Amino acid sequence: MAQNGDDELGRFLTIADTAELLNISTNQAYLLVRSGELPAIRIGGHGSWRVERTVLESFIDAKYEESRRHSLWNQSDFANVAELAIPSHRSDD
Repeated sequence: MAQNGDDELGRFLTIADTAELLNISTNQAYLLVRSGELPAIRIGGHGSWRVERTVLESFIDAKYEESRRHSLWNQSDFANVAELAIPSHRSDD
C-alpha cells in the first residue's frame, strides 16, 4: 500500500507517467527514451518502456545542472570575450 503520493506510481514509471511528471507530451517523453537521453528499460512481451523513478530524478537534476552551467557560461564568457561581443553600433565603410 502506498504511504504517500510519491509511492503511488511505484519504482517504475510508464512513458505516460514520465510525460505527466515532466509536463511534456507522451510523444516527447518517448523521443527522450528512444534517443537514449532518458535511460529506460523495456519490459514485457510488447516491450513497454519503463523509466525508473530514481533515473528520472537524476535526469531532472542533470537538466538543472546543465541549465545552470549554460547560464553561467553565457554570463561570463560572452560578456568577457571581445571577439564574441555584439557591437553596439555598426559602421558601413
